[in-house]
Amino acid sequence: MYLLLLMKRLVLLFSLSISLIGFCQAQQIKMYKTFGGARFEMDTLVLSPKQVLEILKVEPVAYEEFKRAKANYNVAGVMGFSGALLIAFPVVTSIAGGDPEWAFAAGGAALILGSIHFNRTFKGRAFNALELYNSKLTTRIQPTLHFYGTQARLVIRF
Repeated sequence: MYLLLLMKRLVLLFSLSISLIGFCQAQQIKMYKTFGGARFEMDTLVLSPKQVLEILKVEPVAYEEFKRAKANYNVAGVMGFSGALLIAFPVVTSIAGGDPEWAFAAGGAALILGSIHFNRTFKGRAFNALELYNSKLTTRIQPTLHFYGTQARLVIRF
């Protein structure tokens, strides 16, 4: 009887700790750097920078930092798109058989190179903002489950 009661308590404690671990990690936003920018995820949901900005409104310091990052993101996007258009225009003119103005392509290349700086600044500021936001979400309770052969041990650190 005593063993059955002990087993029920252990199963309850184990299921409670697993749900606690899931809850603690559920609200964190992760940033993955990609070639052209960054990808943001919360749990398995992929977020846009605009959505991340809305989520970060609850933490004013992180919100202001990400707001600055998003301004750099917008500038980098405009510069990159404009540069691509300026490069494409002489290339298409050349393919069509006309006399291309290669100064446009040089200007487009300069715009694309200039957008790299804004893109790097965006990644750095976004990372800092997410670090600020995620640091507020950490809890002091850290349950871990260790397996030893046929035994298991649940360690809860405060």
